[in-house]
Amino acid sequence: MSDKSTLSSDFDPYKLHRDHIQNPPRTIFRSIKHLGPALIVTASIVGVGELIATPTLGAQVGFAALWLIIVSCLIKVIIQGELGRYTISTGETTMRALNRIPGPKFLVSWPIWFWLIMITFVFLQIGAQIGCASQALNLLIPKINPFIWSLIITIFGMSILYRGRYKFIVRFLTLMIAIFSLLTLFCAVMILWTPYEITAADIIEGFKFHIPKGGLVTAMAVFGIVGVGTTELVMYPYWCLERGYARYCGESDNSEKWIARARGWIRVMHIDILLSMVIYTLATIAFFILGASVLYQMGVVPKGFETIKILSNMYTSSLGVWAFVIFLVGAFFVLFSTFVSATATHSRTFTDLFEMMGWIKIDSYNERMKYVGRLCIIIPIICFTQYSLIGEPVMMIIIGGTAQCIMLPVIAFSAIYLRYKHTNKNLLPSKITDILLWICSTAILCFAVFNLLRRLSI
Repeated sequence: MSDKSTLSSDFDPYKLHRDHIQNPPRTIFRSIKHLGPALIVTASIVGVGELIATPTLGAQVGFAALWLIIVSCLIKVIIQGELGRYTISTGETTMRALNRIPGPKFLVSWPIWFWLIMITFVFLQIGAQIGCASQALNLLIPKINPFIWSLIITIFGMSILYRGRYKFIVRFLTLMIAIFSLLTLFCAVMILWTPYEITAADIIEGFKFHIPKGGLVTAMAVFGIVGVGTTELVMYPYWCLERGYARYCGESDNSEKWIARARGWIRVMHIDILLSMVIYTLATIAFFILGASVLYQMGVVPKGFETIKILSNMYTSSLGVWAFVIFLVGAFFVLFSTFVSATATHSRTFTDLFEMMGWIKIDSYNERMKYVGRLCIIIPIICFTQYSLIGEPVMMIIIGGTAQCIMLPVIAFSAIYLRYKHTNKNLLPSKITDILLWICSTAILCFAVFNLLRRLSI
């Protein structure tokens, strides 16, 4: 059967349709054209997390936190995969999945209310993205002050998102991420031929599994943001639905054909997750190395309206003064792409939530996208206002990241509950995946509790 575009108006990808069933590709090469959800999530990751929070942690503690960066990138993909597996097998969104978690409920379940509290702080991160992007443009064209630039960025982002759809967004974001990530990797290699070169002692220091007290607050935020953070875990199933993974399987009838299709599209999802993990892990390590080697030795920490200017030292110290403009352009593209990606997804989660609460009624995909479009205007206005009032992007990112870190165990153990209670028994993960899911979820809980207690004791 033919693959109908998600742009057509005769169906809602959030509902399963018999007419849109499609067999999964059998080879990795054929799977490539069906990838994309994780790349949109990567657009959200390679932004405030990698560009700002990660180098800031490196600037504060040097290489001591290298282990945390790597663990943070690798540990959460198991949870991401299980949430994706659940969505593909059921066609349910993350909000509807979380609504199944037992416990107190008022309109919706308690994990969703926890998520709503977290998201109010996460909006600070989006505001920081707008602010830092405006700093980059102000350094490029100083005649226009940062406030005007932030207003222009907000309006431009809203105009793109108001009528945006999946295919346009994924192509737009992927190009921006790829260019800047490759440049950053190049800078990290070039640093070996500068006074800030990396030594064996630095690497050894990076795997002593400790965090100096001076960087504890940032470390907790980084763990919540870097890699697949809490917001990205919630985001991912929505993009899996819009890409068509669940729709291609069709409504579950537990027939052999349905099971084979579902397993095939879950396999495509895993390729999608692994590819994005490689991209953002390499980019994150590169950003951290630059922060830990250059900014730490220079004794400067990104802060306030100087954030982007300070971060530019990571490029100019390895490539020369001429790289200043390249960094500014790249930083703008990455931050803007993060702003677009985050807003696009949050507008979808809120639309879904409002429908669940009975505040709105949705009968078609076009109607759904009208609500999404309205939220793509409201959310940027809120975030722009927050940045205008606070004006401290690093602090805003740390607050949002800390909220994500606290929420992360809730998402992790929700994934475990869904796996054992609501995932189709014909699509259960392997025993190794089960073991890793428990190990990762327990480790996340221990890290969040331990660091929260340490922070409260400071």
